[in-house]
Amino acid sequence: MSVEGRRIARVLLDSPLPQLDRLFDYALPAELGDVTIGVRVKVPLRTAGRVIEGYVVEIDTEDDADRPLSEVDSIVSPVPVLPERLHRLARRVADRAAGSASDVLRLVIPKRQVRVEKAWTADTPAIVPAAELLTDADDVIAHYAGLAEVLAGSERAAVEAIPGFRDGVPAWAALLAASATRMLADGRSSILVVPDHRDLDRLLEALELLTPADAVVRFDSRQTNPDRYRSFLRTLEDAPCIVVGNRSAVYAPVTAGLVAVWDDGDSLLSEPLAPYVHARDSALLRQEQDECALLFVGHTRTTDVERLVVLGWLQDIRAARRVLPRVVLSTPNEMEQPTAQRMPSSAFLAARNATADGPVLVQVSRPGFSPSLVCAECRAPARCAHCGGPLGARHRGAVPVCGWCGRAARAWACPACSSTKLRLASSGSERTADELGRAFPGVRVIVADSAHPVERVDAKPALVVATRGAEPVAEGGYRAIVLLDGPRMLQAPDLRIGESCLRWWSNAAALAAPNAPIHLVGVDGETARALATWNHAGYARSELESRAPLHMPPTARVAVVEGTAPSVSRALISLGELALPSDAVLGPVPVESDDIPPRVRALVRFDYGAGSRVATTLRASVVAEAVASRRGRGRNPRSTLAVRLDILDPEL
Repeated sequence: MSVEGRRIARVLLDSPLPQLDRLFDYALPAELGDVTIGVRVKVPLRTAGRVIEGYVVEIDTEDDADRPLSEVDSIVSPVPVLPERLHRLARRVADRAAGSASDVLRLVIPKRQVRVEKAWTADTPAIVPAAELLTDADDVIAHYAGLAEVLAGSERAAVEAIPGFRDGVPAWAALLAASATRMLADGRSSILVVPDHRDLDRLLEALELLTPADAVVRFDSRQTNPDRYRSFLRTLEDAPCIVVGNRSAVYAPVTAGLVAVWDDGDSLLSEPLAPYVHARDSALLRQEQDECALLFVGHTRTTDVERLVVLGWLQDIRAARRVLPRVVLSTPNEMEQPTAQRMPSSAFLAARNATADGPVLVQVSRPGFSPSLVCAECRAPARCAHCGGPLGARHRGAVPVCGWCGRAARAWACPACSSTKLRLASSGSERTADELGRAFPGVRVIVADSAHPVERVDAKPALVVATRGAEPVAEGGYRAIVLLDGPRMLQAPDLRIGESCLRWWSNAAALAAPNAPIHLVGVDGETARALATWNHAGYARSELESRAPLHMPPTARVAVVEGTAPSVSRALISLGELALPSDAVLGPVPVESDDIPPRVRALVRFDYGAGSRVATTLRASVVAEAVASRRGRGRNPRSTLAVRLDILDPEL
């Protein structure tokens, strides 16, 4: 039947299939009534013979009523969970990463909770901080030269956080809370992104001192499904709020006046799911779209952020009056003295003197007792006979256990020399605590690692042995800090290991009390000097200069193209039309796997200016391979090509 001017809905399907990553037209039957843009709907997918969920992105009318269109099956919910600004952001993020918009939306839009939805009303009144709270916030902001102008002018900046504490909370948390409070007073929302739950708890504590509790919206994985959906619905409202959460919080659908990312060098801010976008890149795209203020805050400076500072894209904001931590370098020469075992005499005496006044932090590289064992005769690494994983000891005299499969190696024998004796090759947090407990009799020893999480310690004397990133906050700050295992950390096969070590050490040093000594043991060179002088920007800039001739990230973008040899070859041929440099493609090389047919992998290096063209071309190759594999379903039902852009350096 021909109906003039029929209504149609353009729907984004909630599907991971790359060939479905576009808008599909569906007819809107009259019985559905008024349909709002952004609502969830169910629509038929004729090629699959089933009904699938999606989101209404556009509503239009068309005169060609004879065009065959399927009808929208039903409306799942009347709540418009996909506002236009969120769809636009998801589309931009997906296009930059050669991914699907539905994969981005899956990170931010929770599953529907009917009871929460029925109880929700969008009539939340605007909340304004009290005058005294706003005064405190402005006082914090005033400690950073030029920060007030950045916030007022919706500009972009890299901010070096002041080490130490303010009102009992870390200074960096006070800075983020103050910036968000300033925005809330101006009637604008803020998004504060942190890597993990420890940072989130510290930031929430700082917000309690400056902001009304009703204005703060949590957005993290520890929430229950109803609480997460309730928080998401709050971000759809017009009333300004402060969104606090982990990496996916950067997509919260508020009208943002500020987006701030803390410690962007933390790998937890990199999304492990498709399209694998780092929160830093999403924040940059969001700032361009919303024209809001953008802050990258950290004790250190990543090379990614420093590149933007060098280009003039970000301002360099530092404290108006810098008070640097007191770092003492225990060089490798000092470690060679006969009296030095794992801790030199200077660090040992500093820790002993400090324990008379309060807690002392000892940072180590690994958890456990002895994470790795070696043969006592030939020093060959001890490996599991079943899976080849490293053997470790959970406590002194314990049966060796594989760190990968967990099997006990009761009858282990060295495959090189047939010896059955093992030797402890490394010291974890528990073994270090055991050794220090004997060296500091009468002093409390506290272990803080993944197996023994500790959030806070009091001001009483104690030795706190913590793995990197698990350091608890001490009341009044640590009276001394000893950073062990530095040489071992720097030996990791990672292009950014120096940058990462500097971040781990600096974040620990920021927990020190004023004028407390910080001993970096056994490390010299450029990384140690950067910590001692607190010149993180200079270190990041030197790293950029060394990477530029090699075209390694972040001086260039890198894409991984993986699949069967023919599919990878076709994708690389399509890139040939873009006139990339002759050395842009590395590989392809075989991938170690049991897949049949075997898979290969290639790396593609390209400049940022060519990013959109490379992403579009690679995405077209993925779609073409997916369509071809579906047509040949009987032979190969799975797509033969996968693409990932902007991979982390360790994966290279």
